[in-house]
Amino acid sequence: MTATTDTPAPAPVLAPAPAASPVLGVPPAAPADAAAHFAASLAFHTDVSDVAAALTDGGDPGFTLVDTRSTAAWDQGHVPGAVHLPTAQIPRLAADLLDPARPVVVYCWGPGCNGAARAALALARLGYQVKEMLGGMEYWTREGLGYETAAGPARRDADPLTAPLAAGACGC
Repeated sequence: MTATTDTPAPAPVLAPAPAASPVLGVPPAAPADAAAHFAASLAFHTDVSDVAAALTDGGDPGFTLVDTRSTAAWDQGHVPGAVHLPTAQIPRLAADLLDPARPVVVYCWGPGCNGAARAALALARLGYQVKEMLGGMEYWTREGLGYETAAGPARRDADPLTAPLAAGACGC
C-alpha cells in the first residue's frame, strides 16, 4: 500500500523466462553425482570394442563371454570363444558352464533387445559378477569383427557409421 492511498502498488512486469532447450530443460547433474552415475554404469556395462580388444590381446581376458540367445541364433553367428547359455537355461546350466569366481559378460542380439539384461539379472541372482556387452551381436558384426556360424567363420565389412574404417579404433 502507498502512503497516500489504499491501492496496492502495481507488480513489476517481468520478462518471460526464455524457453529451456530440450537438452537443458532438466539441468545436468552436479559433477560428483555425474561421476557416481557413470562409474556405476561402467560397473554394469562394457562395449563391443572393449570386449574384442580383451579377447584378442592374447592372454586371459579375465572374464567369460556368454551368448544368451537361442540355438538358432547361435548357429546364425556368435562371437568366437563365447559360451552358449540361453537365458532360459541359466538357472539349470550356469553352475555347469561358468566359474562362479570369474566375472561374466553377457550379450544378446543388440540394442533393441533386453535379453542380455534379463540374462545378467538371472546370473546376478545366482551370485555371479556380471556385465552386459552393449551393442550385442548386432554391433559386433557392424564393427566388422569376425564371428562363427554353423557353417564356419564369417566377417562383414565394418559399417562406417559404427566403426572407424581407417584408424582401427575409435579413440574413446
